[in-house]
Amino acid sequence: MTISTSPISDIKAQTIDIKSIIDLVSNDMTEVTQTIGNNLDSNVALINQLGAYIVQAGGKRLRPVALLLAAKAANPEETEVSKDQVLLAAIIEFIHTATLLHDDVVDESEMRRGRETANEVFGNAASVLVGDYLYSRSFQMMVDVGSMRVMEILSRTTNQIAEGEVMQLINCGSAETTEQQYMDTIQSKTAILFEAATQLGGVITKQARPVEDALAQYGLHLGTAFQLVDDILDYTADADAMGKNVGDDLAEGKPTLPLINAIERSQGEDKALLENAITNASRDNLDAVLSIIEKTGSLGYTARAARDQARLAQEALVVLPESQYKTALLALAEFSVERTF
Repeated sequence: MTISTSPISDIKAQTIDIKSIIDLVSNDMTEVTQTIGNNLDSNVALINQLGAYIVQAGGKRLRPVALLLAAKAANPEETEVSKDQVLLAAIIEFIHTATLLHDDVVDESEMRRGRETANEVFGNAASVLVGDYLYSRSFQMMVDVGSMRVMEILSRTTNQIAEGEVMQLINCGSAETTEQQYMDTIQSKTAILFEAATQLGGVITKQARPVEDALAQYGLHLGTAFQLVDDILDYTADADAMGKNVGDDLAEGKPTLPLINAIERSQGEDKALLENAITNASRDNLDAVLSIIEKTGSLGYTARAARDQARLAQEALVVLPESQYKTALLALAEFSVERTF
């Protein structure tokens, strides 16, 4: 479904589809992919096998793309990508992939991006350990960048991601999770890595602190918008397009914003049904749950929250000079709420 047909901001950005956005840094991303492959090379065969399986899964790699775009938008006169920018983009993708490996084990997920998860193919133990390898490898790569500021940002980020994972675990199966608790969780678990990626685009191009902070705010709001739209798509998107089953969040007992808001707005049997669905972590009554979420207007509520976050992301970019890269970042915020997958 299309979340919104109206502009999310008064800021005018040329309409750019996601392929056009990525194409702006496609040559740089080729280098990033090569760097990822080089740094996955290990004497341990299982690491190479599982690593290759992950890399072949593809995906848009939006976090490294966002880092490269942020660096170019902050310093548009510099046409060449630096070795450190490529390395940082690869590091961001390593950290993201490690979190996915661990997430899929914790959530007992079977499908991601339209194919079996690594834990389904290689087992839980291998997935956890290779996730650990990717985390530790990313810190080895950080040392090669030779920046204490980079180490500070990424060490804080990985620690906060871990806290977010634990926060989500605590909330699982809890029908009493509040909207604020949920927003705190997704900002720690998901948005913080977008924040680090775009902030590092400013750090690595040696921007003044106000520009660095603005890029960090852009990433934080962008990542929050992405997660909120993911919450919507879990209840509305085509399973083939998503690459996973509709209602997976419900089946895992995750109280995401559409469900949290629907519980707040419901009464009587409807409220009890939603609370039981979360407590029992079951999609058995998925049709009824979907009906209540639709009836309460909770999908629209979540869409408006996502648009608010995307607008804040765009507004943070006012400090940047005009360029095709700034336009791409503005359009990426639009894409975050208009996407259907």
